[in-house]
Amino acid sequence: MFEAHTRSRYGEGTPLEILLAQVALGNREAFDCLYRGTANKLFGICLRVLAERSEAEDTLQDVFTTVWRKAAQFDATRASATTWLAMIARNKAIDRLRSMPARQARAALELALDVEDPTASPPQQAQTASDRARLERCLELLEPRRRSLVRAAFFDGSTYEELATRVQAPLGSIKSWIRRSLLQLRQCLDP
Repeated sequence: MFEAHTRSRYGEGTPLEILLAQVALGNREAFDCLYRGTANKLFGICLRVLAERSEAEDTLQDVFTTVWRKAAQFDATRASATTWLAMIARNKAIDRLRSMPARQARAALELALDVEDPTASPPQQAQTASDRARLERCLELLEPRRRSLVRAAFFDGSTYEELATRVQAPLGSIKSWIRRSLLQLRQCLDP
């Protein structure tokens, strides 16, 4: 189990926002994890718009090239990571569709109208803002040191081992502090 952790610090459960932040810094390991976690869904979007597998595959490559170059432009306050990635895929697929010969593009463009717009609706955006505000209020109730540990672990992507080294505390203590902090956050967030 330890060997698996040392091979990659980014696993299936790593939030996409953290992966995108790391990709923006040029982290290839995070990019690989982001690709593995999202390629199927993004390919599905491309395939639905383009209908031709080879065109969708080429478009997916363009999508991830764009993600690599523009990850720093991702803004979690404007859209979720999933929405941002889906928008890139949809836009790239539509751009490719428009560049195709007219007859082929016209038939596929009608199919593209059926692809759901990945942006959040105004009520969803309001709910996200409300949830974020509630989380911030609950985080403020934590002791400053524990709040800092939770932020570093879940928003910055730091591992427990890195945190133990940074604050010069035993690994077991770090895990216990974060676990207790998460329980306190859960109690605060549950109605």
